[in-house]
Amino acid sequence: MAANVLHPEKIDFLRKGTVIPAHPLALTEQLTIDESRQRLLTRYYIASGVGGVAVGVHTTQFEIRKPEYNMLERVLELAADEVQKAQLNRPFLKVAGVVGPTAQAVREAELAVQYGYDLGLVSMAGLTDLSEQEVIGHIRTIADIIPVFGFYLQTTIGGRAFSYDFWKEFMEIPNVQAVKVAAFNRYQTLDVVRALCFSSRAHEVALYTGNDDNIVADLLTPYRFEAGGQTVEKRFVGGLLGHWAAWTQKAVELFGEIKACVNNNYQDIDTLLQRNIEVTDMNAAIFDPSHRFHGCIPGIHEVLRRQGILRGLWTLNPEEKLSEGQLEEIDRVIEAYPHLVDDAFVKEWLATEQSLVS
Repeated sequence: MAANVLHPEKIDFLRKGTVIPAHPLALTEQLTIDESRQRLLTRYYIASGVGGVAVGVHTTQFEIRKPEYNMLERVLELAADEVQKAQLNRPFLKVAGVVGPTAQAVREAELAVQYGYDLGLVSMAGLTDLSEQEVIGHIRTIADIIPVFGFYLQTTIGGRAFSYDFWKEFMEIPNVQAVKVAAFNRYQTLDVVRALCFSSRAHEVALYTGNDDNIVADLLTPYRFEAGGQTVEKRFVGGLLGHWAAWTQKAVELFGEIKACVNNNYQDIDTLLQRNIEVTDMNAAIFDPSHRFHGCIPGIHEVLRRQGILRGLWTLNPEEKLSEGQLEEIDRVIEAYPHLVDDAFVKEWLATEQSLVS
């Protein structure tokens, strides 16, 4: 099939940067899709002012692909349908998770195109048996189907390290439009940014920060290199984040403040650097790094459950539960940082969504 290409307006939007939450999975107690709440989640993100959603990614639970559940197509369809119903008069990016060996990834990319998704967030974490050159071939195959949103899941959170030379070649793939870096390791992050700056597509590929411990600072930091006799600057222009799946309206508000700070010669940057620490503290409560991120999906669910968006914390993996002390940590950060909590917004918005909440 011919490669799907991104509309120029959406390319421009992607490059300027936006907020893209990683969409959770709403389940019933019987572990079937709670379709009304799944739709409600998408509507919550749209109402919060995000610039896109990522569906079928880690926060959506990888188990949706297992034959006994077979939920991937339906969750892609539900989110796409809600975006279409919203009739937005602004750009909005639909990103679909694409995982697994090449044959599986091709099927998932084709499914994403079928439901009108703009980009495929291609995971390389499970391709441990492939050489770097074989992974490049894998990405080229997917890029022939759908525009690629690369994803560097770093070693700190169970991913695989890739070399500078790998990233240099990765950036040259014509239909690669963005790369998300789960930027825990600054050395590995630097490999990605430097490779892009020294590639021929330095101004064509957008960098997005991933689920990490430094979100605000990532979005404030310029990277500059002397390449080909000129200074090349790149920034993380936005984020594709599981953290932004909760307290989303406040994340959008904070993102706007960060952009304004950068555009105003870093006025009031000290306030935002303090905010960076607060966001990291909140991230620690819901993402559970003290237990190797074991409770990250239930942690997101718990925030959404308290607000009335989800009915419960159910996951397809019975081992995924809140860790000991995690509830108390969530209580603590909500009390400590009320300016980063969007409960009031959600309460007012839910009052207009009775058809899906009842």
